[in-house]
Amino acid sequence: MTGKVWFITGAGGGLGHLLARDALAAGDKVVATSRTVDGLAERLGAPDDDLLVLPLDVTDAGAASAAHDAAIEAFGRFDVLVNNAGRAQLGWFETIRDDDVRRQFEINLFGAMNVARAVLPTMRRQRSGLVVTISSVNGLVSNPGGSVYSASKFALEGWMEGLAEEIAPLGIRSLIVEPGMMRTKFLDPSSARLGDAEIADYAEAAAGFRSFIAQANGAQENDPQALAALIVAEAASASPARRLLFGADAHAWAGDRCRRLAEEIEASRARA
Repeated sequence: MTGKVWFITGAGGGLGHLLARDALAAGDKVVATSRTVDGLAERLGAPDDDLLVLPLDVTDAGAASAAHDAAIEAFGRFDVLVNNAGRAQLGWFETIRDDDVRRQFEINLFGAMNVARAVLPTMRRQRSGLVVTISSVNGLVSNPGGSVYSASKFALEGWMEGLAEEIAPLGIRSLIVEPGMMRTKFLDPSSARLGDAEIADYAEAAAGFRSFIAQANGAQENDPQALAALIVAEAASASPARRLLFGADAHAWAGDRCRRLAEEIEASRARA
C-alpha cells in the first residue's frame, strides 16, 4: 500500500473536509468521519479504494472503537489521526447553562480522548503515527465571551502535551495546531452556541459580543484551505513541527500572552 492512511474527525465540513480533500489529492487514503455523512463521499469524490466514510459521534466511545475497527478492516493501519471535531460554546460564563458547559468538554476534550483511545493501540503496534490535534489560539489565550470554549481547549492542550511525551518513545509523533479566526462556519449559529441566561449585569457586554460574532462570521481573516495544505505538508515531513500557530492574529495574541506571562513570572519571583 502506498501513501498514508488518515483518520479525520469532523470531516463533514470546514477544516476537516478540506484536510480530507487535500490528503486524497496527495495520493493518500482517508477515513472521513462526521456526525452526518449524507453526501460526504460524493463531495470528496474519491474512489472507494481510497476513501472510507463513517458516521461518528466522538462523544460515543463505543462508536469510536467501531469506527477504528472498520477502518482497520479497510486499510490495515493508521498513519495520521486528526482530532478535528469540535464546537464553540461562547458567551459570558454565568450566562451558559451547566449542561452546555459539560457538552463543550464532552465534544472538545473527551471526544478527542475517545478517538485517541481507539486509535493509539494500533499506532503503538506499528511503532509509528502522527496525532494531529486541532486546537485554537484560544488554547493559549482566553478572552471575555470565550471562557468556556478556552477552558476546553486549554484542557485539550494540557492533555496532548503530556500524552505527546508518553507516546514519543514509541515512535508516535504529535502536532498541536492553533489557528486564529478562520473563514469556516465555526461561528455560524448552526455550529457555535451562545449563553442564553439573561443577567442584567452582563447584558450590554454580551450584546456587544453577539454583534461581534455576527459580524465576524464569514469575514475571518484566515484561509482554512491554506491551513489544510500546511497540515498535509507537515504530515509528509520527516520532522513535523510539534506546534503550529496559523494566522497573523494567532501569532500576535500568542506573542502578547507569552510576554505578559514572562512579566508575571518575573513579578512573582520578586515577591517570593
